[in-house]
Amino acid sequence: MMTPKQQYYKNLADTMISHLEKRGFEASFVPDRQAALEAIMPYLTNGNTVSCGGSITLNEIGFNSAVKDANCTFLDRTTAKTPEEKDALYSKVAVCDYYFMSTNAITTDGLLVNIDGTGNRVASLIHGPKNVIIITGMNKVCPDLDSAYKRVKLSAAPPNTVRLDKKTPCAVTGKCADCLSPDCICTHTVITRRSNIPGRIKILLVGEELGY
Repeated sequence: MMTPKQQYYKNLADTMISHLEKRGFEASFVPDRQAALEAIMPYLTNGNTVSCGGSITLNEIGFNSAVKDANCTFLDRTTAKTPEEKDALYSKVAVCDYYFMSTNAITTDGLLVNIDGTGNRVASLIHGPKNVIIITGMNKVCPDLDSAYKRVKLSAAPPNTVRLDKKTPCAVTGKCADCLSPDCICTHTVITRRSNIPGRIKILLVGEELGY
């Protein structure tokens, strides 16, 4: 049985799903992280090549452990130690079957907002992998594009700079300074308003607070 908050999240998700589907996304709702992990397990099967972007959300639902125990071929970007190894790995990620990530923000009418440092995550979102699976907690839902952008800059980026030990103003003050620091993780801003290939981007809305 869902809690009142989870029921509220489901009601909101049901409204959002119709907008997301009009934009060419596949979308569904699950009440919690356990259900989220169960929902994605069919993708982690023999014959599938899988990769992912850096994500607190994926770790919180148990993806990072599950994918290493699964029968799929996992392209783990953290194993590449040299520039040559990274180039070889990312060339395989670009054509993998399933790419998993979260989103920094999502609007109620179905826009995805992501800000990236190196760009590998948003690059895979935009083009390459056959399927992109986005898992997002309902705490990342915003009423409009302006509030979604502010959410990323004010609520998502600062704690991520602390997590990644970046030397940026927001890592010290907790407030975005719109910096051009060498450690800045706000390099690429991508707004995804539709999926050009219907169903390629699949969005799983989770009735919990997940990620930053």
